[in-house]
Amino acid sequence: MTDAAALAGRHLDLVSAPFTLPRSRVLVFREGDGVRVHTSEYERRLTECRVLDRLTVSDADGQVLPVTDVLPGRITFGEAPDPTATLTFADPSTLSLGGTADLTVRLELPDGSVWRHPLGDGIRIRIAADRSVTVEPGDHDAALAATDRIWSDWFAKCPTVRDDLQEMTAFCWWVLGANIVELPSLGDARAIVPSKIGYVGLWQWDAYFIAVGLRHGDPELAREQLEIAFRFPQPDGQLPDVVHEEGVLATSDDLPESDRANLRRAGSQIADPSAPVPLTKPPLAAWALRKVLEAEDAPDWAREQLGRVIRSQDWWFAGSDLDHDGMPEYGHPYSSGLDDSPIFDGPLPTAAPDLGAYLVRQDLEIAGLLARYEPGADLTRFAARAAATQELLLEMWDAERGRFLAAGGGEVQLSDTIVGLMPLLTGTLPEPIAEGLRAAVDDPERFALAWGLPTVAASDPEFSAERMWRGPVWVNTNVLVAEGLEASGYADRARELREQTVALVIHGGGPHEYFNPRTGQKARTATTAFGWSAALFIDLAVTLSG
Repeated sequence: MTDAAALAGRHLDLVSAPFTLPRSRVLVFREGDGVRVHTSEYERRLTECRVLDRLTVSDADGQVLPVTDVLPGRITFGEAPDPTATLTFADPSTLSLGGTADLTVRLELPDGSVWRHPLGDGIRIRIAADRSVTVEPGDHDAALAATDRIWSDWFAKCPTVRDDLQEMTAFCWWVLGANIVELPSLGDARAIVPSKIGYVGLWQWDAYFIAVGLRHGDPELAREQLEIAFRFPQPDGQLPDVVHEEGVLATSDDLPESDRANLRRAGSQIADPSAPVPLTKPPLAAWALRKVLEAEDAPDWAREQLGRVIRSQDWWFAGSDLDHDGMPEYGHPYSSGLDDSPIFDGPLPTAAPDLGAYLVRQDLEIAGLLARYEPGADLTRFAARAAATQELLLEMWDAERGRFLAAGGGEVQLSDTIVGLMPLLTGTLPEPIAEGLRAAVDDPERFALAWGLPTVAASDPEFSAERMWRGPVWVNTNVLVAEGLEASGYADRARELREQTVALVIHGGGPHEYFNPRTGQKARTATTAFGWSAALFIDLAVTLSG
């Protein structure tokens, strides 16, 4: 076992971090002195995916052996020199259990039945697609060795970083490996999902952030994430929001009826509330593509993907400029990535400063990539469009309030949110505006909280320390603002924010989905072992260790 695996094992509590295997849909959690087993499925809660309500191991006297140790490749029950047992994987859908003589395993199934089996030389618990279970003998030592090899190979790629960041980097590297799944519709493609606990699919935005962190240890797998995200453009070039095991999520027609009804109620005179609304994610594709190619160049692959990115960028202007004023809008909150932000409390569609900034940055990134991979290509239209978009973006600046404001259905939204800081990413704002945004980042009444930048300013009436996208700190928004600060000439402040962000993840106990900005702990409803938080921690750790 590698040192990185041992470091990661310190965080495998079977509560916030379940026991699993790359490519597996099986999750093992602590349950009293034993464990319980679930499968991980798209759009299904864990409670709907029960396999075993409880698995316990008992000695010859009937005493239950407690869980005493968890490593990436095995769970140990009991303490030597007394009888012990270990649980591991025989393959992605099969658990293997073995131990010393006279031990018995007890399986409690969701239907109320109870099975007991002597461990003998080892047993295997096969889990079918319908979550049914069969038990048979198996070579447990071989299963242990095979699982240890899988994790040893994975951790051999874990980046080496600053000593104070190495343990959390190892855990975050485990998170990325643990969140690998196979999507049956894509053959043997490996998708790293945001979380096997509730987010089983490849979301476009998540794929970008995950690839940016993954590139430091496995650039090939990083490219695979982008390739999946780019693989299913709509006929007009729009990239879908999600690629999942049953297809893609690309329009509001693919949503449940309750979501479609909410969209109709939020309609405006600009967008037809009865028409399907495209669902996508913000245009950071070229940004992610450039970063992944910095780690390992792949010219032929880059040219192929760049064509899809350009078509997607063109779609924003042709298909999502719903009021035809030259500045695209978000037709649905899902397309922003910040679904619950108060900028969407008004009517749709929403013109937002973050989208304008991403579009400017993406056209500039495309021009840079074309210059590198397609010498002689005409770059003028991208530079011209970036300049025109920035002019429209600057019209969103409210000089009196000193911030960028979104507009929903043509109505100005006054909420002071983190989307108003994203124009820093352009790197070309007029100095007084850039300085105003830097001042906002440093204002303790607004964004300079103890544990990072809240997604809604602390002084805003809509601020909530716990409610998703209405105040909690997210690693990805911190990272984007830090990059914007650096692009706008505030490199020292960018480094401070990066240091604050890695300190947050360590203080909070892991790469959670989002954090309470007052306490620095996981917000109550946030998912744990979250993919982009893990990947971006790794990226920050590598950057700060350079």
